[in-house]
Amino acid sequence: MEYVDGFIYANVYQSYRIIKIDPESGKVKGSMTVNNLLTPEDNPTGRVAEFNGIAYDSSSKTFYITGKRWPKMFQMQLN
Repeated sequence: MEYVDGFIYANVYQSYRIIKIDPESGKVKGSMTVNNLLTPEDNPTGRVAEFNGIAYDSSSKTFYITGKRWPKMFQMQLN
């Protein structure tokens, strides 16, 4: 979970979703799925590669996205 520019960005447990939450109202203001980031070649063992990581880099104004057993980390901009 990250607090950025007045919003909370959080990954949804046991899913590939990131939601943008307005902390004043508690309402979800946006949603994004990241289930297509890994290819089958990225997970040759077939073990569950659970999405669970989101971190904000204020210098580049980007998010880093990763998960358990993910061989890669992705950098992206979320609005």
